[in-house]
Parts: sequence; structure tokens; C-alpha cells
Amino acid sequence: MEKRTLFLILLILGTAFWGISFSVTKLAIGQSQPLLFLFYRFFLATMVLSVVFWKYVKKLNLASIKTGASLAIPLVLGIYLQTLGITHTSASQCSFVAGITVVMIPVIKLLIYRKSTSLKIWIAAFTALIGLFVISINDHLRIGTGDLYTIVGAFCFAIYLIQIEKESKAGDIVPTIVPMFATCALLTFLLAAFQNDTVWVPQQQTFWIGIIFCALFSTAYMYTISNIAQKYISAERVSIIYLFEPVFGAFAAHFILGEEITSRLIMGGGLIFLATLISELKWKMPNQLAVFGLSKGKKD
Repeated sequence: MEKRTLFLILLILGTAFWGISFSVTKLAIGQSQPLLFLFYRFFLATMVLSVVFWKYVKKLNLASIKTGASLAIPLVLGIYLQTLGITHTSASQCSFVAGITVVMIPVIKLLIYRKSTSLKIWIAAFTALIGLFVISINDHLRIGTGDLYTIVGAFCFAIYLIQIEKESKAGDIVPTIVPMFATCALLTFLLAAFQNDTVWVPQQQTFWIGIIFCALFSTAYMYTISNIAQKYISAERVSIIYLFEPVFGAFAAHFILGEEITSRLIMGGGLIFLATLISELKWKMPNQLAVFGLSKGKKD
């Protein structure tokens, strides 16, 4: 099995962990202490990955630490804002809205980095956007507070994925993984320390179960796999693969939290799944027509 196919499978498995983590996180934090939850999540992930990648930790240099720290900033912002989003909306809706990252990546690349992507990725991205619109816009044509937090978090996460793609193609990104999570843990610890009402050792069992699940599976496993995978798969395509996450998230929210799977979730989820299929289609436009400033022969 070629590496690209292997990482596609591992990424889809990871999206299942991510989808489940929305419900687990909502159950663990309730309406309070999202920063403390993130601190313990990143701290445990750092400890586990320090053991897994010990040979890299022993050889850490200043360049790897700086790169890891720079990657941690958009990652922390993205995850924190999405965690806030979970406290203001349903876990299933939050997981679907988080998928707007797939639209943001090609737009950011084009407008800020002046880099193009293929036509089918644009078609897939806007198909996904329609699906997200169906899911997140309420009957009064307004976006809720939780959706707004999640959308801004998705923008930060899009920046993170673009940076990961850049760094993974510039060299071996594995040595930056532990410094990245260590920086995430440090940042969330400092933010939690500034909150006067922080209870450092919560008594709820669900809090600690959530920490273990999210640290091991949706953090240590998934972010490590996705970082390495971007050496073989573009940020745009990785973000579209991530759209399996809300599908898993909706079913997890139904079985774990008892949330209703509405017709809007099904319709919007269907469009998002269609976007995933479009991104994997093997077709080309004659002469690679320039659309939205697309360039010839760009890898997608």
C-alpha cells in the first residue's frame, strides 16, 4: 500500500476520533473551564508523544522549537474557539460548522499566499459551503454565537493547516510535533491561570475521561498523523477528508448526548459528503482552464 493511501485511511479513522471528541468535550466541560480542559488535554498529549518521539526530543534544537511554537499559536486559537462554540451550540452542529475550513483554505491561499488550487477542489469547497449553510443558518437567517466562535476557530485552523503544509514540504516535521504540543500546553496553562475561578482539580469523572480520550486519540494520534500526512497530501485535500468528522460527530452526538439528527443535518451532511467525493474524482478540464486564478498542473 502506497503511503498516500495509508495516510488517507489513517486520516479518516482520525476524523472518527475527532467527531466523537465534540460530544466527549461537551459532556466533560459542561458550561465551564474550557481552558483548563485544553491544558490537561495538551499536557497529556505532550507527555505521551515525548515518549513516542523520544529520539527526536533528545535531539531538539532551537529551529524545531521555534517552528513548533509558531504552529501552536493558530492551533490553540482554533481549538479554543471551537471548544467555546461547543458550549453555545449542539455538538453535532459545531462539528459540521467546523468543516468550513475546507472553503477557507483555498481562499486564504489565493488571496494571501497567491497560491492556486485545482478546479475540482473549488467545486468541492463551495459544495461543502452550501451544506454548512443549510446546517448552521437558523430560521431567522442568523448565525448563533456558538457557530460564530466555531467559524472563527475554523479560520485559525485553516491557517494552521497551510503552515503545516509549508513546513512539511520544507523538511522533516516530526521533530516539531512535541514542541508544538508543549507550547499549546503552556499557552492554555497561562490563560487558565489568569482566570480567577479556575478549579485545577475538577471532581467530575466525565472531565478526566474526556481528557484521556481527547489527549490520546483526537490530539496525539490525529494531529501527528495529519502533520506527517501533509508531506504527501495537500492542505486542501486534507481539509476535505476532515469533512468525515461532522458525519461521525452527528452520530456520536445522537448516541452519547441524545441529540436529534435533523433533516437539515442530513441534507447538509449529504452535501458535505458529496464534496468529499468530488475532491477525489479523477478528471481534468481541457488545457487546465484558469478558473479563480488557477494555475496549470497544480497538485491537489
